Amino acid sequence: MVMMVWVTLLLDAMWAAIPAVGFGMIFNVPRSALPLCALGGALTYALREVLLHGNFSIVLSTFIAATTIGIIGVFWSRRYVMPRPVYTVPSIIPMIPGTYAYEMMISLVRMNTEGVTDALLSSFIENGLHAVSILFAIAFGLVLPSMYYTKRKKPII
Repeated sequence: MVMMVWVTLLLDAMWAAIPAVGFGMIFNVPRSALPLCALGGALTYALREVLLHGNFSIVLSTFIAATTIGIIGVFWSRRYVMPRPVYTVPSIIPMIPGTYAYEMMISLVRMNTEGVTDALLSSFIENGLHAVSILFAIAFGLVLPSMYYTKRKKPII
């Protein structure tokens, strides 16, 4: 049973690497960096899934996974002398909350056609807050490592 869970997790991670590479190609990532984008996408998705199975919330799991790829991206960018977003932006694509945004929009369309009901309004707000919370978790998770690991040579002001 446990082995089946790990096999499923590895297969899901493999499938999560595909959109990371695809969006890396759309963003004109150099060909030499695409394997690391695939590894980053698989790693972030797998880490988030492991944390979700450990009863973490989806927002906290996404934040931890985004922070992890942010830290790894800082080291990869120094090692391979490329900007950090080359690795981090395609790697977080598999964690984008598409289902929550879709359900929010479906609720909005249904409210427009069927009229506002408590259930539709509740679904709209709940799914919208989930989507926005996950997006903020991704953004903060990517920003924090770069703020911590970069040293300022001049004061901001």
